[in-house]
Amino acid sequence: MILAGDIGGTKTNLGLFDEQQGSLVKVTDKRYASAEHKGLEEIVKDFVDTTKAKVTAASFGIAGPIVDNRVHTGNLPWVIDGATMAKQLGLERVRLLNDLEATAHGISVMKSSDLDVIYPGVPAPQAHRAVIAAGTGLGEAILFWDGTRHMPMATEGGHADFAPHTNQQADLWKYIKSRGEFASAEMVLSGRGFKTIHGFLSPTTRHPSFDDPAADPAREITRQGLEGTCHVCVDTLELWVEIYGSEAGNLAVRSVARGGIFVAGGIALKILPKLKDGRFAAAVQDKEKMAYFLEQVSIQVVLDEECPLKGAAYAACKGL
Repeated sequence: MILAGDIGGTKTNLGLFDEQQGSLVKVTDKRYASAEHKGLEEIVKDFVDTTKAKVTAASFGIAGPIVDNRVHTGNLPWVIDGATMAKQLGLERVRLLNDLEATAHGISVMKSSDLDVIYPGVPAPQAHRAVIAAGTGLGEAILFWDGTRHMPMATEGGHADFAPHTNQQADLWKYIKSRGEFASAEMVLSGRGFKTIHGFLSPTTRHPSFDDPAADPAREITRQGLEGTCHVCVDTLELWVEIYGSEAGNLAVRSVARGGIFVAGGIALKILPKLKDGRFAAAVQDKEKMAYFLEQVSIQVVLDEECPLKGAAYAACKGL
């Protein structure tokens, strides 16, 4: 039985998979609130004890840079060590993956029904691909075509500098800096970025979630932005999408991702209508001499939220 995990700052998803006729089949899964636990070891023990599973292979996708199969998570006070997890599970090896590396593996097992083509481009199956995912943080990865297959390569591109593309975005950069914050891409292109942009556009317009520690401002802003019930929320959502598209275009240019851009992460599914209205693709392609190249690059949204979990299971199954 294969144990896979998708570990993020907000939630930790664990799943058991079985290989049947060459395909991975999920047997069971469970979601945990990450902040309610001391570490991954505690969560894994609960899951294995509850399911009484005999684990034969395991892999975990984790937000953060994996160094020597060990990581200090970026949005949690956890240190996760592959050797420690292997000892706990009685395995020779447990592979730790960057969360976007796991997502990139997952792209390989997605069906066409798991993807929504928002810009067709020109197909180029034997070329590099770019993977970007905004959620609690911002993750980026590259699927490198080695001549035979796509090989995932992790990055920490979300922590690179926010690159303003217009005068308005430059003013947003100044606004973030004026608050004493680091203007990273993730500062804008994550859940918390919606409130930041909303405050930049209209400091005096507030919503109930802004003053409720238990509420999520991003949820309220995106809902009203989609419904059109608050013009500031509409403007916030549109500016966020433009910046997201621009960053996706940056990743595609840097990786020569002729094979397509894959947009994953929970935010994409929540704001899918806005990603499909042309604004995102236009921002991707607005890249000086690279416009013609980017007009050929397809853009697809990953509809399956379990893509990183399935990717971790695939990596464990194949011993990658």
